This record gives sequence, structure tokens and C-alpha cells, in this order.
Amino acid sequence: MVLRMAWRNIWRNKMRSLVIMFSIATGLLAGIAVLSLYDAMMNSRVRTVIDSEVAHIQLHHTNFKKDYDPKYVIANGDDVLQAIKKMPQVKAATARSITTGMLATATGSAGVTINGIIPEEEYKVSQLKQKLTAGKLFDENKKSQVMIGKKLAVKMKLKPGSKLVLTFTDTSGAIVSAAFRVAAIYESANAPLDERNVYVRMNELNELLLSNASFHEIAVLLSKDETLKTVQQNMQQLFPSVLVESWKDISPETDLMVDTVDQYSYIIMIIIMLALAFGIINTMLMAILERTREIGMMMALGTNRSKLFILVLCETLLLTLAGTPIGVLMGWLLTAYFHTKGLDLSGWGKEMMSNFGFGTMIYPEFPAERLPAVLLIVTATALVSCLFPAVKALKLQPVEALRR
Repeated sequence: MVLRMAWRNIWRNKMRSLVIMFSIATGLLAGIAVLSLYDAMMNSRVRTVIDSEVAHIQLHHTNFKKDYDPKYVIANGDDVLQAIKKMPQVKAATARSITTGMLATATGSAGVTINGIIPEEEYKVSQLKQKLTAGKLFDENKKSQVMIGKKLAVKMKLKPGSKLVLTFTDTSGAIVSAAFRVAAIYESANAPLDERNVYVRMNELNELLLSNASFHEIAVLLSKDETLKTVQQNMQQLFPSVLVESWKDISPETDLMVDTVDQYSYIIMIIIMLALAFGIINTMLMAILERTREIGMMMALGTNRSKLFILVLCETLLLTLAGTPIGVLMGWLLTAYFHTKGLDLSGWGKEMMSNFGFGTMIYPEFPAERLPAVLLIVTATALVSCLFPAVKALKLQPVEALRR
């Protein structure tokens, strides 16, 4: 009986009801858009960290990361690397020799991290090959080649073919300098990393470091993100004398950013819901005022106040249920479009985005896992918003209402 009356009352003023439905649908669309946008940005950042920066897991000598002393190499590194490559969860793994030093040119100098890599293996782990913007890959017939980041190249006025000098200390503590020629310039989504990381062949760097065939780091890329914790624990058990870290350990700021933005997205959504709430309150109050005489007649005929309260509640609930599918459909269509075409955020400032490690092109996905929470927030907002109009109706006195 109450539901039938509520449904009839909704369509007595079609325009007002459609406005509320549209408001609810728009609020839901905005909530889905906010969640999908922030999720896409965070997923993009996490993928950059994993696929381009640190990989899923890194292994080092337990003392190496304290001051990056080149004497702290991974013991039996080749055996460890081969054992890791045989793990079924591992997609790719590579070894790196790492040291810190100075890069000098005729125009100045800058502090850099020198990464000695095995080119073909490195390309599979860090996508270095795909990042090239100028020059060519390492040539097997040419020695002393180096790859540098675009930001560093601009700062030091370098281009492919330019000559530079790298200076660092070897494993004995002696200062070593060697001349290199720029083979290529790369650009990633993280400009600060581009500015301080240079890449040379591992065998050439090892000769200068006097570390022979040893290396300082093993970077591991997994086939599935979900296996990260299990694989990390297994590796730590297999290699107890080695420090095994996941990308969350190496880049805790990224993990913290993901959690913070997740909370922030819900705060933005609550602000959107507050705007929606004022719209619903205003419209429902208009409905109550227009039906003041009718409500007074119902009360005079014996309708108790609890039924009136439930009636207003049911009207709002039905309007919410009618507007929700429209909002979900609109949100799905919007995210599907941008997931296919991509959303270009370069208008926010490419350099600014790059400084924070974000790419300018993101691909939003429909937040299906978080949709129940969104629907709950929208429904709660609609129901809470109707409380004030419902209480307003309950305060009406039958005699005064019939006189209006």
C-alpha cells in the first residue's frame, strides 16, 4: 500500500521526479568518474615503478644500500641469478653493477648513478629499449657507450655522439675516470630518475670497478603481481644472506601515495554527495510544501505519522533506485570510452606530471570492485537527505495543513 502510494506520488510531478533521478544519476556518474580517474593514475604510477624503474623484486648484498660501496657484491651472484630465472613465477631477471659518481662534460658536471647492465636482459626488465627518444641501442662493435636520460641531456647539453667522462671509486677505494660516448637518450615517465641514472655495459663497468664478473643487484620481473609476497618470501628463504626487497620496500612513497589517494578519492566523492544531498533536500521540500493540504487530509483521516515518514522515505528510495541504473550506465560508457581512447593529462603540465613520476596518458577502468561502496554511499546520501523533509511533514498539524 505504502509503496503503491509512493510510486504514484513520484509521477504526479514528472519534471520534479526526473530532476531528482537525473541528480542521483549525475552524482553516481561523478563518483564513478572520480574513482576511475584516481585508480587509473595510481595504477599507471605503480606500473611505471614495476615495469620501468625497480621491477617487482630486487636483491642486494645486505650492506650495499647503506652507502652504495661497490665492494659489496652479491656472493655467488651467477648461481643466484640462474636459480631465480628457473622459478615458474619469474618472467624476466637481470643483473646490474651499480656505483655512484660524477658525470663531467665541457659545460659542467652532475652527480649520477652509474648502472652497468646486460643490454638484452635489461630491455626485458626495465623497458629501456622502448624509452629511447634519440640515438641507437648499444652497438656490440663499439666500446665505451652510455645511455643518458633526456632531462640530464638537456641539462648537460648532450646529444648522441657527445663525449663525457664518468668518475667514481673502484672496489679498492681508488678514484677512476673513463671517457664514454653517448649512444642514445631515453625518456621515462619519471624525470628525476632520468636526470640521475646513466647506463653502460656491465662488463665495461666491472673492469673499471675491478670486480670481475660480480654484480650488485638482481632485478626480477614477475608474471603476475599477485605472487609478489609469496615469491619474495621464497627468495628470502632460498638466499638468506641476501637482502630481498619488493617494490613496496624500495619505493614506500608510491605505496603510501596509493593508499592516500584511495582515501582522498572517497573524500572527493563525499563532497560530491553533499552537493547531491542539498539538491534532494530542496526538491523533496518542494514536494512536501505542494502536498501540505493532502498530507493534512491524510492525517485527519487517521494516517499515523510513522506511515507518512515511511511514505516519504519510500519515495526517495524509489527515485534513487530509478536513477542508479542510469548513473551506472553513464559511468560505464564514460570509462569504456576513455579506456579505449585514453585520457591525455598533458594539459595539467607534462613536466609537472613527469616530476612526480606520472605519465600523461592514462586509461581509466570501470571500478567494479568499488561499485558496491559507491552505491551504498549514494543510497545513504539519498535516504539521509530525505529525513529533513520527512520530519517537516511530520510536524504539520492537520487543521493548519487543511487551511492552506
